[in-house]
Parts: sequence; C-alpha cells; structure tokens
Amino acid sequence: MARWIAGQGDGVLTLMVRHTSASLVIQENADPDVQADLMGFFDRLVPPADDPSMRWLAHVLEGPDDMPAHIKAALLPVSLQVPVLGGRMRLGTWQGIYLVEHRARPHRRRVAAHFLPDRAG
Repeated sequence: MARWIAGQGDGVLTLMVRHTSASLVIQENADPDVQADLMGFFDRLVPPADDPSMRWLAHVLEGPDDMPAHIKAALLPVSLQVPVLGGRMRLGTWQGIYLVEHRARPHRRRVAAHFLPDRAG
C-alpha cells in the first residue's frame, strides 16, 4: 500500500475489506504478542459455535467458526481512513494496518482502496 500511495501527494486513503468475516484494524506493529493477545481476546469474547455458551446460534451450517467470524467483523471496523501527507500514510510510529481474519482457516480476501486527493491546496 505504501508504494501505491507514494507520490500521490496529500489526501485521505480509504480502505475497505470486501468480506463479512474479516476486519481491518490499525494496531501495534512492533510486538507480535499484541496481535496474539488481541486474537485471543476476541476468541474468548466470541467462541466457536460448538462451544456450549454459543448454543443459541442459528447460522451454523458453514462451520463452527462462521457465525462467530461474522460477529467479530460486526465488532471491529471493516473500513479505515488514513491521512496521507506528501504521499506517505501518517500512521504513528508503532502503528500498522492489519487485515484480521476471523475464520479458522485462511481465506482469500480483497481490500478496496480509494485515494481522495486534497484539492484545497
């Protein structure tokens, strides 16, 4: 993404994951334990459908990870806006953009990107 936005000038980058069981987040990118802890938290918050606490789920035909993945995607953002200055995303020192997969197995995911240049200057 950084290469695509380079040279674009100033503006706003909008990203949107085009799926109902994945999310986009801006989060700590220096320590991988942060990602593991966040994933662990959301797995405890929304366990798989075969967990006894999730017996109330009706949408279970696509596997025990499917409806919980939809719930997690409803709790986390599916789109982000990032300011761009001089063709560079203005993320904080320790921030990175992550696509968060909520299903148990990896899936092919697509992210739509749109750059809106600042025409005020």
